[in-house]
Amino acid sequence: MDKGTKFESRVGKLTCNSEEVYDFVTDLRNFERFLPHDVVTDWHAEKNSCNFSVHPLGNVNLRLTEKEPSRKVIFSGEALQTNSFSLFLQISGTDSKPAEVRITLNAELNPILKIMAAKPVTIFLEALITEMERFRGWHDIKA
Repeated sequence: MDKGTKFESRVGKLTCNSEEVYDFVTDLRNFERFLPHDVVTDWHAEKNSCNFSVHPLGNVNLRLTEKEPSRKVIFSGEALQTNSFSLFLQISGTDSKPAEVRITLNAELNPILKIMAAKPVTIFLEALITEMERFRGWHDIKA
């Protein structure tokens, strides 16, 4: 098992500060707003967890596992029924400057799954960063 499989997004430049993005993404009910609807279906969320389907990877379960105010958020999850992964949002910026975010996905994948997952995961991370950059509703936190 290759435990070092790592996928990274480019650095996204957001329209909010680091505190605003942190407050928004630490409630998973908000996350759906920047998920690509042509890739993600069957979305269900609570404040600290969610599940959804990603074509062609299948069902994904995600939960908030660690957070550091205005700096990082880590989610842990399972996909393909048995594969664990973590999704790490690294946030930089100040209260007076727009935030920047990089998303890293670390997964426990065997070599075959790594090959199968590489393209869909890369597309998913790029779409997620692009949607976060386009997003303007950072103050509209779901309750």
